[in-house]
Amino acid sequence: MHDYTKADLERPLRALCDLAVQITARPASVGHEEIDRLRRLGWSDAAISDAIQVVSYFNYVNRVADAVGIEDESDWAVR
Repeated sequence: MHDYTKADLERPLRALCDLAVQITARPASVGHEEIDRLRRLGWSDAAISDAIQVVSYFNYVNRVADAVGIEDESDWAVR
């Protein structure tokens, strides 16, 4: 599955995925409301921080790879 919004996810995991999309598409829009929502759904501050760090790191690496013209490997194709 390539679209988490169509997956049968529990609310806490779906909210974390929503945050990942928000960080990727509109990073400046992430604020206290989003973090507080994750807390209410049971995510610890450490888990929220880890998620933010991982999502941000992959966004950074992908942007650098795109900027310097790194091509995908042929065996990376989505199946």
